[in-house]
Amino acid sequence: MSFVPEGKVYMKSQWAILVVDDEDIMRDSMAAWLREDGYTVLTASTGREALELARQRDFALYFVDLKMPGGIDGIQTMVELKKIHPDPVVVIVTAYATVDTAIMAMKQGAYEYIVKPCNPEEISLLVERVIKVKNLQRENLILKKKLSRKYNFQDIISKNTRMQEIFQLVREVSSLRSTVLIQGESGTGKELIARAIHFSGDRCDKPFVCVSCGALAETLLESELFGHEKGSFTGAVGQKKGKFELAHEGTIFLDEIGDISTKLQMDLLRVLQERSFFRVGGSDEIQVDARVIAATNRDLLQAVAEGTFRDDLFYRLNVINIHIPPLRERREDIPLLTRNFIEEISHQIGKEIEDISEGALKILIDYDWPGNVRELENAIERAIVTSRTRALLDDAFSFLTNGKKEKKGLIIPPGMCLEELEREAITVTMQRTSGNVKEAAALLGIDRSTLYDKIKKYNLGR
Repeated sequence: MSFVPEGKVYMKSQWAILVVDDEDIMRDSMAAWLREDGYTVLTASTGREALELARQRDFALYFVDLKMPGGIDGIQTMVELKKIHPDPVVVIVTAYATVDTAIMAMKQGAYEYIVKPCNPEEISLLVERVIKVKNLQRENLILKKKLSRKYNFQDIISKNTRMQEIFQLVREVSSLRSTVLIQGESGTGKELIARAIHFSGDRCDKPFVCVSCGALAETLLESELFGHEKGSFTGAVGQKKGKFELAHEGTIFLDEIGDISTKLQMDLLRVLQERSFFRVGGSDEIQVDARVIAATNRDLLQAVAEGTFRDDLFYRLNVINIHIPPLRERREDIPLLTRNFIEEISHQIGKEIEDISEGALKILIDYDWPGNVRELENAIERAIVTSRTRALLDDAFSFLTNGKKEKKGLIIPPGMCLEELEREAITVTMQRTSGNVKEAAALLGIDRSTLYDKIKKYNLGR
């Protein structure tokens, strides 16, 4: 899952401000001041225009002139904004300052009441104060969600039967010391499973250390894993502890284990057998108690057969084997993952996206996702960034369908009538969505009531 890293600061441009004023000079001047401060600013000349823009997206702050033509003034605009968004931050701006209008504005829920001509410095400070509060609210919301599910296997969203079996296996092995080998295509969530094993076991309060074995050359990876002594090679200006030492009493996660060299395979085998190692250039044997979880997207049995991976190391690693199915084999998870990513990513980038159309969801379900869950997450982020509506529509995912090869026609068995074909299509689709009528209807391109009628007609169980 994707969460906002600790200490992340939202860019000003990710917050939008709406300036509503029928006076061109006032409206354009305030918009220019705010844009100079780095904010995204939209403008409207009437209350009705402002409401139309608000229906398309939420704004961090609304500057609304009190007196405007068109039958809807600033107070009425603010009242209508509250019907569109639950807690809009509205600043009423007026050239006609009276105690009565100030009291009326505040009673109706205005955040602040300012008088023309506006001071740019005061405007900047006011906006900065509002944005700071907005940032804190958003950070707190995401952190609460993160802390409530931190690295627990339940954080991996799936209703697929095979994934549920993996979750049960995670529960069973989480407190064991046995080595685990996680296999699966790139992007399936191997590190998430490794973290779930560690953080739901009795080592959860000890270090969880990740090493990407495919990202480093052999000499660098050796130093990364086992550390080195001062002067052991050029650039070794001091002693350095390796990842195995840092993972003592915890877990070390060796990602892309299939990419390590023959020499490092021997060194790793020794650590697994003896639970000890030597730093590069060192003579002192170091004892270590670290649970090893390894992951690969390669077929290690084939690598053993080809002689590129040691069979004794393979069997040492493969004590508990977890194979994660690719996303195309658990398409029923796509709607769940999609809605979760929409919620998280829209919070992260400061854009209010609340839903996805049935047509867009069908595009995602039909796509084969060679990059798996990671590719799905990236596709959702791209769609959110480029979307101009509060819901992701079909065209938000045109980049997935452009240049897509046409599927081959269905092969229909001889003698199968139209009703039999329809019954078979519904049966297969309902199995594919684990009985979820809404998702099945989206895949079939019909509404739910029609699907319910056909299920009843053909006497099909959900």
